[in-house]
Amino acid sequence: MTIFGANDVGQNDNEVNYHSSHVDDYNGPKETNPNQTNSLIKQTKLGTIGPSKREQWKSDWDFVISCVGYAVGLGNIWRFPYLCYKNGGGAFFIPYIISLIGAGVPVFFLEVAIGQYTSRGCIEVWRICPLFQGIGYASTVINFLCNNYYIVILAWALYYLAQSFYDPLPWTTCGNDWNLPSCVPVSANSLCNSSNNTAAAIDKTSSSVNEYFSKKALGISDSIEEAGDIKWELALCLLAVWILCYFCIFQGVRLTGKVVYFTALFPYVILTILVVRGVTLEGAADGLIYYLRPNFTKLSESQVWIDAGTQVFYSYAVGLGCMTAMGSYNRYHRNCYRDCVVIASINSMTSVYGGFAIFSVLGHMAHVQCVPIDEVADKGPGLAFVAYPMAVSLMPVPQLWAALFFFMILLVGLDSQFVGVEGFITAISDIVGNKLRRSPNKQIFVAILCSIHYIVGLSMVTRGGMYVFQIFDYYSASGMCLLSVAFFECVAIAWCYGGTRFYDNIADMIGHRPFPWIMWAWYGIAPIVTLGMFLFMVIQYEPLKYNNVYEYPPWAIGFGLCLALSSMVCIPATAVYKLITNKGTFKQRYNKLVTPTLNRLADWESKRYQGDAVGESVDLVEPINCATVEADV
Repeated sequence: MTIFGANDVGQNDNEVNYHSSHVDDYNGPKETNPNQTNSLIKQTKLGTIGPSKREQWKSDWDFVISCVGYAVGLGNIWRFPYLCYKNGGGAFFIPYIISLIGAGVPVFFLEVAIGQYTSRGCIEVWRICPLFQGIGYASTVINFLCNNYYIVILAWALYYLAQSFYDPLPWTTCGNDWNLPSCVPVSANSLCNSSNNTAAAIDKTSSSVNEYFSKKALGISDSIEEAGDIKWELALCLLAVWILCYFCIFQGVRLTGKVVYFTALFPYVILTILVVRGVTLEGAADGLIYYLRPNFTKLSESQVWIDAGTQVFYSYAVGLGCMTAMGSYNRYHRNCYRDCVVIASINSMTSVYGGFAIFSVLGHMAHVQCVPIDEVADKGPGLAFVAYPMAVSLMPVPQLWAALFFFMILLVGLDSQFVGVEGFITAISDIVGNKLRRSPNKQIFVAILCSIHYIVGLSMVTRGGMYVFQIFDYYSASGMCLLSVAFFECVAIAWCYGGTRFYDNIADMIGHRPFPWIMWAWYGIAPIVTLGMFLFMVIQYEPLKYNNVYEYPPWAIGFGLCLALSSMVCIPATAVYKLITNKGTFKQRYNKLVTPTLNRLADWESKRYQGDAVGESVDLVEPINCATVEADV
């Protein structure tokens, strides 16, 4: 390791001489003479060394597809359709689009652009405004906690996928050892009574589908205090999906960028098949009308606007730091503005498109059972693992449609999971340095990380695991956590670093200034929207309940609040710590902490063409009087 303490650096075989300039003074390619270029790169017996041996996406589409795969997740398939019919059908599009344009897309673009500009992950990137480096810590904590529980849903999907090949489907029958005497099989006793056009009413808690999910698949206990033993079928499924995740990311983003072509694109093939099949079912039109019919009176309810805003931030994965990590692997001059428009369009259209697949089938289910659609529609896991399995069981060849549906759920969630883990690895690698990026160090680190996540996840596949899962889901990556991160991101860039200044940086990268609305949103609209939603959620906060019946004990609620605060406290705590520990007057300390400690190498542009060939990126390093560069020989 060579530490540069002055502009004159000793020259030997293990040292590299860099010429630095301030980030704002960087105005694109600068000509350098051959001797100067050679001083930037030295060849050793181990190859090329430089400021950072950072990977890049192998092709331009790798980044777009990876972001689509990560952002388009389970929430697009089950959460958005549920919110639509709950909040006025087609009228819900109005607050959704306003939230999308006013806050969602501008913050999404900010995260991608700052990652591309700095070539750093979500922690190191905020040395561009050190006072708010806690944003990076908060995002990393949220991401770590989310990676623990999100993959449990994939374990459920894999379990159901395996069960989909049985004839009959195991969740359609009663008389099994997990069924209650009051069990009602879906395939027989739940159909319309043609004589009086009434339904044999089904209590959701007594249907064979619901009993299969709660008593067979989960084996759920009566409370979180009754953890019980591990459900080994789910534990093995969880292990299988973690192994899949490991092999998708252990070689870095170049492998991830190829795997995601299948995991991100093939679900659209399955989704299209399900849509085509769904809209041809009897009663499908009623389901689609229920999904899209606008009820404009709902727009007067504040909860509708909150649901729209939080859905935007959930579906765009804002605040998790992963979009910053993905952008950091881009080439410096890549048009990330165009990419973000494409990704945003695909993301939102997928949400709407997924609703057609869900509600066409639910409309058929309601028609067959002669019950209102709002009695068969459900939210969250209830929609994916109760309502939809019940619906496909009423279709011809139910095994085929069940297998397709759960395979789609598995793929849609898998790319979100491994890109999320890659984002966490990027943040840690930027802190530790190049050693963690090299083989076999990275492979060992990824294996250890996946093992830790798996051990934590085992607590969610016990008989009391559903309660633990819901605590993580409700608190650790809650809307309040994501909104607080998004709010401070806008404040840090617009009001401390300078929104106009960052717009100039973006223009230097992509060759033109984006539409000014984006910058206006950073300055005022997005902070106001995120802060307003945050305060509303705090005021309207209610302790978590399972199925709106089971009340968690105080210690469980306290644990959940600690999960939420573990990320939110990072931002103010880091800012206060930095202000206290720095010297000088308050104004001097503040000015120092809003001054970037990252400088772009002006002469590094001369290496870009060679760097592209070896997979390295334009990078940022510390000012010359405190830079640290690793050059292992």
